[in-house]
Amino acid sequence: MAKPNIVSKQDLLASAKRCIAEYGIEKLTLKAVAAGAGVTQGTVYYHFRTKEQLMLSLVEDICTSAWEQVKSNTSPGPEKLKDALHAARDRCTSDSFYHRLFFSLMVYSFQHEEMKKQLHNLLSFENKALAEQFASIFTTSPVKGISSETWGILINAMIDGLAVQALLSNSFPADRVYSELETLLTREITSGK
Repeated sequence: MAKPNIVSKQDLLASAKRCIAEYGIEKLTLKAVAAGAGVTQGTVYYHFRTKEQLMLSLVEDICTSAWEQVKSNTSPGPEKLKDALHAARDRCTSDSFYHRLFFSLMVYSFQHEEMKKQLHNLLSFENKALAEQFASIFTTSPVKGISSETWGILINAMIDGLAVQALLSNSFPADRVYSELETLLTREITSGK
């Protein structure tokens, strides 16, 4: 296989994001990404062997960026929690391309063991990051006997579950649900300190 030209993997991911924003996830192809980046399709294939690998790289890129923002937030516990929930709420829409990519890959992984492993690794990363953030916010668990690791898993599952509901319904009350989730968790922070 030929070596890629000066276009980086990040440039190709940016082209893929533009393609999705302009034409929708259904029109995302390696050919469209190549055209958007002004390179040959071979250059895209050098970095991504399949459309699914491109989609996984997009999901990982978005996920990593979101966690970098959360980790860099130096606000006190309740404010940090609110900021993180607001970021999750912003992705909880009927047209969230992040969640559409993620859940499309999840369905694909049911028939592709390697993709299943990669998505498991991504979820494990998110669960661990949430557990670390939870432990940094709460001095003790709000519920005796529930570890920060379990809280991370539960909160991650809750956020993904809310995203599923928003993807399936334009009328899903995301603002109200996230506001009440924030109230619940903030109450736990102040009672757990």
